[in-house]
Amino acid sequence: MRGNAAAALLIGFALPAFGQAPAPAPAPERGTAAAVDAVRQAVRSDKKGLVEKNLQLTADEAKKFWPLYDSFQKDLDHVQKRKNRVVLDYVNTESTMTDANAKKLAKELVAANAEEQKLAELMMKKVSAALPARKAVRYMQIENKIRILNEYDTAAQVPLVR
Repeated sequence: MRGNAAAALLIGFALPAFGQAPAPAPAPERGTAAAVDAVRQAVRSDKKGLVEKNLQLTADEAKKFWPLYDSFQKDLDHVQKRKNRVVLDYVNTESTMTDANAKKLAKELVAANAEEQKLAELMMKKVSAALPARKAVRYMQIENKIRILNEYDTAAQVPLVR
């Protein structure tokens, strides 16, 4: 099965069978390490394509949605860069971490998370105005699941503060 199709199955979204070539092998079972890896690969290779396949937008919906999506992704990228700076600062000072520096890094991470939450709330409002409610919620589910996977991957790589 193509990576995007496997990823879509893992994150719980049905893809249309029409027009798709038969899969040479069954998709990894949802929740397995292979399925999670398929999601990671699909997001890395074509996140927008994954969203597109799972939303199945009409031409009118697409015209309204994609500019919102592009703007949201740009804003999310800014937040992610902010979080990455916190992680890099932590890694660079891990062996010499002071209480003051730990507090500063924690404060910055909490602020970046709050900014991300505000962006998600604003995006939900905008997408709800542009799409039918179920498609708007489906889109936000997709974003949330991808975000959670990314957060997990980052957390797995960063050791706890000593």
